[in-house]
Amino acid sequence: DRGLRYAGKAAPGEEVGVLLCDVGDAGSLAAMAKQTRVVLNCVGPYRFFGEPVVEACVENGASCIDISGEPQFLEGMYLKYNERAAEKGVYVVGSCGFDSIPADMGVLYTRDKLKGTLTAVESFLSVKSGPEGLGVHDGTWKSAVYGLADETSLKKLRKQIGYAPVPVVGAKLKKRGFLFYSPEFKEYCLTFMGSDGSVVKRTQRYLHTELQQTPVQYGAYVTVGGLGSVIKLMFLGMLFLLLVKFNFGRKLLTKYPEFFSAGRFSKKGPTQKQMDGTSFTMTFFGEGYSEGQDPQNAKPNVKICTEVKGPEPGYVATPIAMVQAALSLLEDSASLPKQGGVYSPGAAFSKTKLIDRLNKRGVEFSVISKPEV
Repeated sequence: DRGLRYAGKAAPGEEVGVLLCDVGDAGSLAAMAKQTRVVLNCVGPYRFFGEPVVEACVENGASCIDISGEPQFLEGMYLKYNERAAEKGVYVVGSCGFDSIPADMGVLYTRDKLKGTLTAVESFLSVKSGPEGLGVHDGTWKSAVYGLADETSLKKLRKQIGYAPVPVVGAKLKKRGFLFYSPEFKEYCLTFMGSDGSVVKRTQRYLHTELQQTPVQYGAYVTVGGLGSVIKLMFLGMLFLLLVKFNFGRKLLTKYPEFFSAGRFSKKGPTQKQMDGTSFTMTFFGEGYSEGQDPQNAKPNVKICTEVKGPEPGYVATPIAMVQAALSLLEDSASLPKQGGVYSPGAAFSKTKLIDRLNKRGVEFSVISKPEV
């Protein structure tokens, strides 16, 4: 951002320099934030390393984007920095990677493609890998370990924030069991344990309270395959939930990620071959009411199915999502919320060209079917 200015924007210089920063050195972070308009913050687990970057950005007038999937960090930053970011006119937008951008923007896309009022959506995530299998870096694993170990703090944090309840409009979305068989996918599915549910809820609350839009109910699930996969997953899951409760157990989990995740998480991350062979699809089943129908007095009478497809989630789709979110912040600024603050992706980008940008880069949003009324 130190290049020439043109049309009020910074032109990238001939050379891209390297600035050394350290989350333990506030001065180095402040010096970085003063020289830019947007910082892409990749320091996970965010609960340990994320806040100094947010603080430096807010205090020095730079916007900030991260790829956290840790609700406690995301909502903690909202509690601590939302008002200050608004005063400074900067945007702090969390969870701008996989899986919250496909989920949050996917719900908004589904809403915009339904003729009428969308009132409920369920999303199903499927990750397919090639013969080499899946690989994920252990940073994500650590975030899950510490996040699950500290669930009570999240409840306290939400009490402190004092969220306004989101009203239920239309037929109440039925909660499914933790594990169920899906006839659509011919696979077993689980409730998705990631941050999507909380991120989408924050967006829907914002759109309802600030823009008076109809809030959409949401359920997030993941497909896991046949009975064999379910048994293996249940065994690993129970072991994980048992160990995560104890300090000794957490040390074991973080020291031997490969062993406790049946090879999926490792300290070296995925190979190029694994990345090339992996892709994801997130399918959305929405229901609502046709134009003129009153959602309070009737059964839903329209349905829609959409999907978001993309390349390998962690190392290919996530950088695409994060960079395009940053470009939206810079280039679609007239379509951002009127004032700065700490936002979820859908709240920040609902009126921008982010979905068009993603479509051009290989994270593709499409309508699968729109059954007639």
